[in-house]
Amino acid sequence: MVKKKIVAATGCPTGIAHTFMAAEALKKAAEKMGVEIKVETHGQVGVENALSPEEIKEADGVIIAADKDVQAYRFHGKPLVDVPVSKGIRSPEELINQIVNQEASTYYDSDYQESGNEADKMEVDERDQATKQNRRWVHSIYKHLMNGVSHMLPFVVGGGVLIAVSFLFGIYSADPDHEQYNEFAALLNQVGGLGFSLMVPILAAFIAESISKRPGMVVGFIGGLLADEGGAGFLGGILAGFIAGYIIILLQKLLKKMPHSLNGLKSIFLYPVLGIFLIGIVMTPIIQPLTSLNEGLMDFLASVQSTNPLLLGLIVGAMCGFDMGGPFNKAAYVTGTLLLSEGNLYFMAGVSAACIAPPLIIAFATVIFPKYFTKEERNAGAVNFILGSTHITEGAIPFAAKSPLIVLPIIMFGSSIAAIMTYMFGVQVPAPHGGFLVLPVVTGAFQWVLSILVGSLIGAFLYGLYRKKAAHNKPIEE
Repeated sequence: MVKKKIVAATGCPTGIAHTFMAAEALKKAAEKMGVEIKVETHGQVGVENALSPEEIKEADGVIIAADKDVQAYRFHGKPLVDVPVSKGIRSPEELINQIVNQEASTYYDSDYQESGNEADKMEVDERDQATKQNRRWVHSIYKHLMNGVSHMLPFVVGGGVLIAVSFLFGIYSADPDHEQYNEFAALLNQVGGLGFSLMVPILAAFIAESISKRPGMVVGFIGGLLADEGGAGFLGGILAGFIAGYIIILLQKLLKKMPHSLNGLKSIFLYPVLGIFLIGIVMTPIIQPLTSLNEGLMDFLASVQSTNPLLLGLIVGAMCGFDMGGPFNKAAYVTGTLLLSEGNLYFMAGVSAACIAPPLIIAFATVIFPKYFTKEERNAGAVNFILGSTHITEGAIPFAAKSPLIVLPIIMFGSSIAAIMTYMFGVQVPAPHGGFLVLPVVTGAFQWVLSILVGSLIGAFLYGLYRKKAAHNKPIEE
């Protein structure tokens, strides 16, 4: 019997954990099922184990387990399964079976050009639109947004940390008229500020790029700049990205009947000129209302942080601990990341604490209650100390997946305690990632670590007691 050949692509917004966990799950499942598979990963360092055109052509089907753009146009004409990255981790065998059992729909991409025959391309367009309409539009919107976030993160992390490091020389060390002025600190502040200032334009550009490829990126970048300079902030950037992407889709439809020989003119001249003009026309009247909305949101969050840190911490902790890298977690994380651009360093502190706590809950539980965990689980628990310390939440997923109705509420409770204490202490974290690696630039570093440890230990005891009770019914087998 000839082995089935499958190719896959995985990717998550941060490109650190989910991307590779999904790849590993697919590889293990394929090996167990006797299926040949090659998985391409879209991590933070770029594309690894890239799929060649020949490998794609020879494959019996394609699996995309991603929450970001992975260049799906390459898979035109192939049976394709497109799901969130979390499903690649949880249900790899189910995804592979859809290809093996020929249950996957054939994917058609409107930008794919197999020949210059206009009739063929129009037919592909019609089939492509039907395919797209059948997809889950909510996941599509989420994927476009996360593509923007994924490309934005390095700018936020790099720029934010450099600005924070400059403050170590003095809060006014970048001001040439102040006695604290330090030339090196001023350079750090300037360079970091430039990186940080690109956050909203990059967000908008890559949301648009996910929707309408490279032409959308240019228009999205300009739309993001308009939003940023007009004071509309990240809300304006998100809206500009989606508007820009669909402006290009509209232009592609309107210019579809132009001769194939003029495609170069469309991409290098008509799309950018008309697109930039249209995004300017659309964004100008809505910037002021968006600015008011953005400022209102900032004021609301600032008031909640000071007047009701218990409620805010409970919400943030529950969201971060509920799906650990999924939509709820990412909603809190993206909000915290984007608020950094508004100068709000408090919100991100609670989000970071709530994201660090879950793997530490697991790790401490395996140390405090070792006899109620298998050797494999204890080894995984030790790894979670490293994952948690570096803000990689996903290490807790395999443990939560075994008993989600019990374990997830425990993790949410521990994460909420960590977030609540962080807000009560008024901790400020200038970087959206890095975990304890960014401690030197955290304002209130001791209180932040204390908050995380308290939340993690309380969660660990609850989880350990649950495992102890479960062991009475079913003894642990090494």
